[in-house]
Amino acid sequence: MAEVYKNFIGGEWVDSESKRTFENRNPANWDEIVGIFPKSTPKDIEKAVEAAKNAFKFWKKVPVPKRGEILGRCGDIMVERKEELAKLETREMGKVIKETRGDVQEGIDTAYYAFGEGRRLFGITTPSELSNKLCYTVRKPIGVAGLITPWNFPMAIPCWKVIPALLSGNTVVIKPASATPATSAKLIEILVEAGIPEGVVNIVHGAGREVGEALLAHPDIGVVSFTGSSEVGSRIAEVCGKTLKRVSLELGGKNAQIVTSDADLDLALEGVLWGAFGTTGQRCTATSRLILSEKVYDTFIEMLVERVKKIKIGNGLDETVEMGPVINKGQREVIHNYVQIGKDEGAKLVIGGEFYEEGECADGWFYKPTIFKDVKPGMRIEQEEIFGPVLSIIKFNTFEDAIEIMNDTIYGLSSSIYTKNVNLAMRAAEEIEAGITYINGPTIGAECHLPFGGVKNTGNGHREGGLTVYEIFTEIKTIYVDYSGKLQKAQIDTSVEK
Repeated sequence: MAEVYKNFIGGEWVDSESKRTFENRNPANWDEIVGIFPKSTPKDIEKAVEAAKNAFKFWKKVPVPKRGEILGRCGDIMVERKEELAKLETREMGKVIKETRGDVQEGIDTAYYAFGEGRRLFGITTPSELSNKLCYTVRKPIGVAGLITPWNFPMAIPCWKVIPALLSGNTVVIKPASATPATSAKLIEILVEAGIPEGVVNIVHGAGREVGEALLAHPDIGVVSFTGSSEVGSRIAEVCGKTLKRVSLELGGKNAQIVTSDADLDLALEGVLWGAFGTTGQRCTATSRLILSEKVYDTFIEMLVERVKKIKIGNGLDETVEMGPVINKGQREVIHNYVQIGKDEGAKLVIGGEFYEEGECADGWFYKPTIFKDVKPGMRIEQEEIFGPVLSIIKFNTFEDAIEIMNDTIYGLSSSIYTKNVNLAMRAAEEIEAGITYINGPTIGAECHLPFGGVKNTGNGHREGGLTVYEIFTEIKTIYVDYSGKLQKAQIDTSVEK
């Protein structure tokens, strides 16, 4: 029997005003219904925002360390329920259990980081140009935060947004992805168990066109944080710009790994396998392009194909499986269409390019790991985000060629170079146009205490993770304290008093 979920508004689990529902299904076995969720309306958003607005009046006054203690307890509960949460996430999203454990761990790490930050959340102090005057800054919450999260990391990314928003003193309305709402709902349950007061956290399920748009347009939403495609991100920026809302956008990527002729090829092989086919390629940081030195081109491709043939595909709850399904039928069709585009463009299909429907996998949305070689810069499969297990291999001659190919894209999220040459490594770190660069590591593997985000069409300049996420969810207030007992005029009283 599938679990029936509700919205959480004002401290209560409630049905949608519409009384309609939608099903969340297992992409590895589409006959399995993971949960039944309310198909919400703008009226539900209105209620959630009103509850959050009312709760903000007292939540903003709770001392930051006290807020941090609640979030620390959230981390403790997640530790206790880690395996349960990971299994649920594998059922609703499809990625293998080792990865969903990692997804939950990232949520735990984020909660514990916020617990510590509750004792810091530093401002700055600085000397005044005038005598007997003190200057300093503090961070203040913005108000109600509207959070829209994607389906590929249904625990980690909601934690990335909800937890720092709460520590900063904001209240929250979250709309999780309709494809993976169950894990996000469990996060709300955990926050309530940890002691979050009523109205401070609210979750509204439903479609982006109806619920998401209502959230963006609501005048009482002060800050919006979104992770998803660049196309949707552009729309969000447009809507929020009309009311001058603070907006944080973490968008797409077309990430590449460079392998130089002097690289440790075995290490580079493991890196590209993990980067391209981990999470079935469904990461914004996935390795979608492999830029190979002509000196190792044929050798490395041969090594890669032999290893890809051994990737075990199946239900992610099986501990021996290395790659699960894609999220749904529609996304599988998108991936397959891109494979046809690659063929039509003249790239050579080396392996894959087909649905995987052996045994029990016939009941899910599986796709074979796919590799194209002889891909040319500018081909659509080399430029456009596919979001699936498809790798394009491009040959380069000089290091300068490799950097040019790397940077020749509208995106700039993650990047990687494998080399033993420290000079090339440092040049790559300097010259690659991306928010993240890995030296002798794959394009995936971000840690929660470091900034995460990219340049160009990958976002609008904000960075999630670490200290930088608190810049999204706080306003800086500058305070001047003049204890001279007289009128002092900055920039005018310039003489030095004895």
